[in-house]
Amino acid sequence: MENKRTFDLLTLGQILLRLSPPGDDRLVRGDTFVKQVGGAELNVAVGAALLGLHTGIISKLPSHDVGSFMKSKIRSYGVSDDFFLYDKSPSARVGIYYYENGAYPRKPKVIYDRSNSSFYSLSIDEIPKEAYSASRCFLTSGITLALNEKVRETVVEMIKRFKEAGTLVAFDVNFRGNLWTGEEARACIEKILPFVDIFFCSEDTARLTFKKTGSAKEMMKSFTEEYPLSIVASTQRIVHSPKRHTFGSVMYDARRNEYFEEEPYRDIEVVDRIGSGDAYIAGALYGLLTSEFDCGKAVRYGNATSAVKNTIPGDLPSSDLEEIETIIKAHNQKGPQSEMAR
Repeated sequence: MENKRTFDLLTLGQILLRLSPPGDDRLVRGDTFVKQVGGAELNVAVGAALLGLHTGIISKLPSHDVGSFMKSKIRSYGVSDDFFLYDKSPSARVGIYYYENGAYPRKPKVIYDRSNSSFYSLSIDEIPKEAYSASRCFLTSGITLALNEKVRETVVEMIKRFKEAGTLVAFDVNFRGNLWTGEEARACIEKILPFVDIFFCSEDTARLTFKKTGSAKEMMKSFTEEYPLSIVASTQRIVHSPKRHTFGSVMYDARRNEYFEEEPYRDIEVVDRIGSGDAYIAGALYGLLTSEFDCGKAVRYGNATSAVKNTIPGDLPSSDLEEIETIIKAHNQKGPQSEMAR
């Protein structure tokens, strides 16, 4: 079985078409949209591929020109389409979301039009059996679980099958209040946590969705006391304004009973925050999968990858390993620094 694990990371999720007004324009103004591709689990697969991991995404696309555009864009980032499924029905469609940039005091805005897209018909019988033992690690998120009951049942069963095949299972809560309630999320996610190895959950979500109390570190440790989780990671973002953020994280290694963190990236000049949490997961998984699950390395790469994604328009990251390592070096450097990479 181990010989078949040609992937470092497989993710599962809906691939979305993102339509945005140019620059800081508004949805209610203008006549032009910028067309881009995104989606939480795709963003992770792309970020990890740029860092050097062999990644792929399991998803379902319509078999028409828009689906072909999305497939070509994804392949251009080095992400495999080996496990793409295609909807040839007359009603096949992609999920869409509209995004508007914010500028203080106006917040960014998202409008979803993703219901009844091709991904919503995903069935467990469509998933190739070889997928479950094809990768070292599998990742999905609470966004995918929240889409509808059919998808939820399929994903829960897939998680169990990946775990049975000896694949590491990573899960990002990624709670979205416009997709399901906190109680629905908690009831569903608590059913899958016995099968999860690496768990990503923000401090706010731990408090509001899982009703945890205490400090961030106490809450993280409590998850490992209730479930057989090996690693819990929690991002910590301070939003000073739509254009200025501070970002850091804490990671807990339950095997060593040890916490890992570093100085956060302060006053990030935000161009587009969408996908920055996914970029963190890409960097963190890269750090874990290219070491003996060194959480210190995972925090460094996760923080740097997320920080720089905030400065890039669109959902998808664009930083390769060389750039991220340069950013990590500069972040830890004392004294004067060059103001330009040259």
